[in-house]
Order: sequence, then C-alpha cells, then structure tokens
Amino acid sequence: MNNEQTTKKPPYLMIAILFVGAFVSFLNNTLLNVALPTMMEDFKVTYATVQWLVTGYMLVSGVLIPASAFLITRFNTRPLFIVATVIFTVGTALAAYSPTFSILLIGRMLQAVGSSVMGPLLMNVMLISFPIEKRGAAMGVFGLVMISAPAIGPTLSGYIVEHYDWRVLFGMILPFALISLLLSIWKLKNILPTKKVTLDYFSLVLSTIGFGGILYGFSTAGNDGWSDPIVITTIVIGVIGVVLFVLRQLRLETPLLSMEIFKARPFAYAAIINTVIAMALMGGMILTPAYVQNVRGIDPLESGLMMLPGAIVMGLMSPITGKLFDKMGPRILAVVGLTITTVSTYLLSQLDLESTKLYIIMVYSLRMFGMSLVMMPITTNGLNSLPRRLNPHGTATNNTIQQIAGSIGTAILIAVMNARTTSVGEDLAKDAAANATGQMTEAQMLELKTQITQQALLEGIEFAFFVATIISLVALILSFFLKRAVNPEQPQMK
Repeated sequence: MNNEQTTKKPPYLMIAILFVGAFVSFLNNTLLNVALPTMMEDFKVTYATVQWLVTGYMLVSGVLIPASAFLITRFNTRPLFIVATVIFTVGTALAAYSPTFSILLIGRMLQAVGSSVMGPLLMNVMLISFPIEKRGAAMGVFGLVMISAPAIGPTLSGYIVEHYDWRVLFGMILPFALISLLLSIWKLKNILPTKKVTLDYFSLVLSTIGFGGILYGFSTAGNDGWSDPIVITTIVIGVIGVVLFVLRQLRLETPLLSMEIFKARPFAYAAIINTVIAMALMGGMILTPAYVQNVRGIDPLESGLMMLPGAIVMGLMSPITGKLFDKMGPRILAVVGLTITTVSTYLLSQLDLESTKLYIIMVYSLRMFGMSLVMMPITTNGLNSLPRRLNPHGTATNNTIQQIAGSIGTAILIAVMNARTTSVGEDLAKDAAANATGQMTEAQMLELKTQITQQALLEGIEFAFFVATIISLVALILSFFLKRAVNPEQPQMK
C-alpha cells in the first residue's frame, strides 16, 4: 500500500479541483424537481414516467455509492476522478441536447454514475489531507458545498423554468463540468493510498438488489401507497438483499463494504444519529414547499426564494460549525443544534392559513440553522474514529445511510400527511353535508370543496411535521451520549 500518512501540507489546489466537481454533482441532485411538469409536457409522457429522472438518478447513486469504497481503494485518485467527470460530462451533454425522453433518461443515469464517485472521493481526500485536530474546519467547508449546492437547486430551477427552457438547467452545468475535467487533467495528482483488492461481484449484485429495492420501494410509497404490491415486494426484497449483503461482507477477507467500521463506537453512534436526522431533514424539505405552494398557493419561484435564506444560513454556518467542533467536540453542538431543530420543527407543525411569509422564512431558517450545528460535526466525529484504511468504507456507508434514511423519512412523512389529509377531508365533507342549508350553486359547491381540500391538506402537513418533531426529539436524546472520537490509529478503538 502507498504511504498512508497525513500530508504535511494540505494539497489545496487538488482539493479546489475536486470541490468544483463535487459542487456541480451535488447541485445536479435537486435541480430537476421544479422542472418535471414542463418536461412531462414537452415529451408527452406521464408523471410516473418523468419521475424516473429523479427516482432513477437516486437509485443509480444509491447502488453505486457502496461500490465507491472499492473504487477509491483500488484506483488512483487522478484517473478515477477523470473517468467519473468524463461520464458525468457526457451524461450532462446528452441531457442538454436530448431529442427524446429516452436519451434524456440515459443522460441522467450517466450523471448519477459520475456523481456517485465525486463526493466520496473528495471526502476521502479531505480526511487524509488534514490532521484530526483540524478536520472539523476542513469538513465544515466540505459541508458548505454539500449542503448549499442542493439547497439552492430548487430556487435556481424555479427561476430558469419560469424564464427560460428547461434545457438551460443542463446547459449551465456543462461548462463547469468541462472546467472541472480540464483542471483535473492538467493539475490533479494521485493523493489517496491504493491497494490491490478484488471486486466481489456477488456483493455488488446483493448491494444493487438490497439498496436499490429499499430506495425504490420507499421513494414510490408516497405516491402509490403502502398497500401497493410493488411497493411491498420491492421493500421486502430490498431488506432481504441488504441482510444477505451484510452477512457476506462479514465473511469476506476483502469486503466490498467493510463492516469493521461499526466496531468503532463513535462511528456506529454517528451512523444511528445521522439516520434519524436525515429522515427528519429530507421530510421537512418536502413538507415546507408543499405547505407554501399547495396550501398557501404561492408560485414555485417565490416558494424557492422563501426557502433560500435557510439554505444560505446552513451553508454559511457549516465552516463556522467545523471550527467550533475542533474546539468543543460534537456533544455540545449536537445538543444545541438538535434542540433548535426540534423546537423549530414543532413550530412548523403549528402553521396555519394566516401565517405570514416572514414568519415561515424565519422558522424554516431557524430549523436549517439547528441542522447546520449537527450534521457535519457528527459525521466528522464518526469518521475520526476510523483508521485511514477504512476511510473509504466510512464515507461510502455515511452517504448510503443518508440516501436510504432520507428516502425512508420522506416516504413515512408523506404517507402520514396523505393519511391525515384523507381522514380530515372525509370528516369535513360529512360536516359540510350535514350543515348544508338550501340549494347551493355550482360556484358555492366548488368554493366549499376548495376550502375543505385546503384545510385537510394543512392539517395533514401539520401532523406530518409533528411526527418529524418526534423523530428530531429521538436524535436529541441520543446526542447526549456523544463523545469525542479517540485517535483512529490507536491499536484499540473505544
């Protein structure tokens, strides 16, 4: 194996090149959500079909991220990043100039293939480039990219779709992808240590079935319902696949994704807390726009602008939080951050039809501020407890957990919202029918139906936020038991 010692002087130019690629790939994650209706109309496809541009991207990423540990361990930094960027760039070009929906979908899948390597690769370079006592600040800057890029995606997408063609969404990414590619060819060097390991293809198959099944099942449950046979089948098959995958990793001498990382208690604990946080975070990021757009009738662009201050707060706080983590450790930041998150989530569960836009922006931004104190410190503390040879496996596991937990959290909260909305809607309709006096005009009936639908959806969203509050409270309780990670190179991890 190559030298595994932390570099004396961090390779800032290399990190900057990787940052450009990672920013583009993270931004790409949420860029299409607002544009899907326009694409559906242009290509004359159904909503279920156009949704594959998002679902398919997520599935490819979720399946390939576990394999990123093998790729980063086996191949040198420079060729791996160049190949990933080439694949991403080709996918972006195909999507930008796609004549048919099939070509667009292929381009989107290629983007996911390239993107699934860029983020983990950058995180591993950061871990080996900085000593443990400075990693918090470094990972905080990484968090700025990881959090702010996807957060501004919907706002940017809303503006472009309203004023330009949706193809601009891909066209504006293409130059940045090309710049990242040219910089990597020109200046990028091999930084990470490598080792000749063999790929266990059966593990890759189990990973695909397991993680792909779970992600697909939960991502479609919100629309198709929990009783849908396909949803139930894919989730069950996915769970079985993950169990078999884990059992196989425990028996292999060189596993695709090492389970040894969970012997480090800080990492195992961070994984549990991050799972809970990702469930609450992603669900909340879906529920807030649903309230703003569907209950209050605010257009997508203005809705995106209302979410933007929260994204800015979260992005700006990430480097500051990293420095605080280096000085204070994870517990204080996690307790304070999750207390703020829990309280602000509860406040969102109390929104009504008269809540002002300023109040919504302030509460949502407060929630993002709380999240900014938690996510990267806990992740960094967990990774700090691992020896360097396990860094690729730790980052791959973290990213996989966030994908799956975010999907599960979103599905659960949307299901809760839909169930409550349906129940309240039926009750309100019965009450309206019982209290109706005289003959109502068609216009009055339409107005009454609109009011019932609006009120039912409001109560559904409120109840879903209340469930998210309970999820956040669980993470808060767990955070009291956090401890700063010990030196990862000690013989025994505690």
